[in-house]
Amino acid sequence: MTTDPERTCVGCRRAGPKSQLHRVVGGVAGRIDVDLPGAAPGRGAYVHPSPVCIEAATRKGVLAKALRMGIGPDELGTLRDILSQGAL
Repeated sequence: MTTDPERTCVGCRRAGPKSQLHRVVGGVAGRIDVDLPGAAPGRGAYVHPSPVCIEAATRKGVLAKALRMGIGPDELGTLRDILSQGAL
C-alpha cells in the first residue's frame, strides 16, 4: 500500500496530499505554467485550488519567491484564472 506524498501549499502553508494540490512550475525562459502531471522540469510550488489559497499565494510575491523568479501582473492574473477553474 502506497501513500500519497504530502506537499505544503504556498498560500495557506498547510500540508496536504499531493493529489489535492496544483503544482505551479517556473520553467525555461521565465514562463510559469500549471503542471497537472507533476513531472515538468523546473522549480515548482504547490497551491490548493481554493480562491483563498490562490489569492494568498499570488499576492505580496509569495509564489514568485517560492519559484525564485519574477512574475508580472498579467501572468499572475492568468494564473489566478487557470487555478480558480479547479477542473484543470
